Amino acid sequence: MAILNIVKEGDPVLRKTSREVTEITPRIIRLLDDMKETLADAQGCGLAAVQVGVLRRVVLVDTEETGLLELINPKIIAYTGTQEETEGCLSVPGVWGITRRPKSVTVKALNRNGEEFTVTGTDLAARAFCHELDHLDGTLFIDKMIEKLDPADFE
Repeated sequence: MAILNIVKEGDPVLRKTSREVTEITPRIIRLLDDMKETLADAQGCGLAAVQVGVLRRVVLVDTEETGLLELINPKIIAYTGTQEETEGCLSVPGVWGITRRPKSVTVKALNRNGEEFTVTGTDLAARAFCHELDHLDGTLFIDKMIEKLDPADFE
């Protein structure tokens, strides 16, 4: 496994649409493993493959509620409620803001064995699902930010 470089805002790859995974190959498994190590090193709660320069629909989410989840070709299939909370992004370091997201989100995806599953997350997990899936379509949280916060509040 390897710690991968996290692409930063301004790199055009972050604004591209990621391609669906049509076959789970050893390369996809290695990507999942490397993303897991990269996410742990960065101490984040989510990472999309595009954030490490790979335009594939692969996401990791790691929250207390969900534990570490590997999501291949994830799709939001249901959501309820709303929340306005703080978000940041490993690809937009030093920027924090308030976004409006669903309170609860259900996602359908494939695991590393190609098996379909669904998972529902609330609060932070719901925000993480939305945030990471947005990356797959070239959207950053700053595009949805309703209020920018002062970075000094997070030091």
